[in-house]
Amino acid sequence: MTNEVIDICKRAAACAPRLAGLETRTKNGALLAMTEALLDSTEELTAANTGDRERAAAEGTAGTLLDRLTLDPSRLASMADGLRAVAAQDDPVGESVSEWKRPNGLVIEQVRAPLGVVAVIYEARPNVTSDVAGLCLKSGNATVLRGSSIALESNRAIVKVLREALGSAGVDPDALQLIPDAGREAALELMKAKGLVDLLVPRGGSALIASIEANATVPFIIDGDGNCHIYVDASADRNMATAIVINAKTQRPSVCNALETLVVHEGLVGQWLPPALDELSSRGVEIRGDERVVGVWPKATRAEEEDWSTEYLDLVLAVKVVGSFDDAVEHINTYGTANAEGIVTDDPSLARRFAAEIDAGSVFINASTRFSDGGEFGYGAEIGISTQKLHARGPMGLRALTSTKYIVWGDGHTRS
Repeated sequence: MTNEVIDICKRAAACAPRLAGLETRTKNGALLAMTEALLDSTEELTAANTGDRERAAAEGTAGTLLDRLTLDPSRLASMADGLRAVAAQDDPVGESVSEWKRPNGLVIEQVRAPLGVVAVIYEARPNVTSDVAGLCLKSGNATVLRGSSIALESNRAIVKVLREALGSAGVDPDALQLIPDAGREAALELMKAKGLVDLLVPRGGSALIASIEANATVPFIIDGDGNCHIYVDASADRNMATAIVINAKTQRPSVCNALETLVVHEGLVGQWLPPALDELSSRGVEIRGDERVVGVWPKATRAEEEDWSTEYLDLVLAVKVVGSFDDAVEHINTYGTANAEGIVTDDPSLARRFAAEIDAGSVFINASTRFSDGGEFGYGAEIGISTQKLHARGPMGLRALTSTKYIVWGDGHTRS
């Protein structure tokens, strides 16, 4: 292991016990100091980000990735709002999960406790830097960040500002660490920092996920792809369905909870589907459809098999016609990535079946998949969206960054 990565992890690990014992008011004070520091440093942070964006544009980076990379005053304000919201959340550390008394008089408490050191490998989005820092601080964890080269100067500037704020609030700045090497070897070293990193969360594409699965020796949670679907049932309110589909696809197509495949009941092919596709097309969406879609809307490109499993992160939409609810569920469970799936229907029984049968961290009934987000769930921010089932699933807030421990109270008890 390289000395730099291990030294960073060691500093974080040494800080973790002190963070676990911080009072809530101290953590909240630090979070509010971080909030003000972001806002007071708007000029400095946007200047660093401008340099990153100019370099990325010169290298031919796609527009959707440039959008993810961008920091402007409104996004910095949103980052600050996220930290304020985290400060307003209940502190999970020390929260009683359960308590009972044994016949011998022992009192056993199960309480929430920090994980220790949480590391995140992420790509492009500098707002993740403050989101993760805030969530980890409030949950009593030390943070190790490894961002991508495309956002390196932005991340450095944000971490510098936040570390200074931590120090001013009486919290050890080593609670927040950034690995300055954005190369692959540094990421591999972090994946293998067993005994120093208690949880690793990758936030990136399929190549990063594959590398984690192949190389990591530390515990990890997969924040996987977002091949999200919406099934429009024959019973759906037509206007509602159109509004939800347009929002889910076009409101921000470069994020993991954007709609990638529209699944439509065959009863809607003749009347609802063509005008809905007209509306999507007018907003710049390229349609890739199956044979029945191309038959009623000839401007569509014929979908290939790979389109059903592709996370476009762009203004491209795959469209599939199905003959029944069961066919829709089968298609979604076959090609979905367990992130966020939705149904538009006026049939409550179908809605309940969809919620029960779809394998996903979040299921949306008559609502856009764009709500699959920690902030929208009331968490203030999120460390990621887990697409696995242990130990957390769906958008991950403060409680997902804790484990539990048992505290056993005795009065001279000995076991016979």
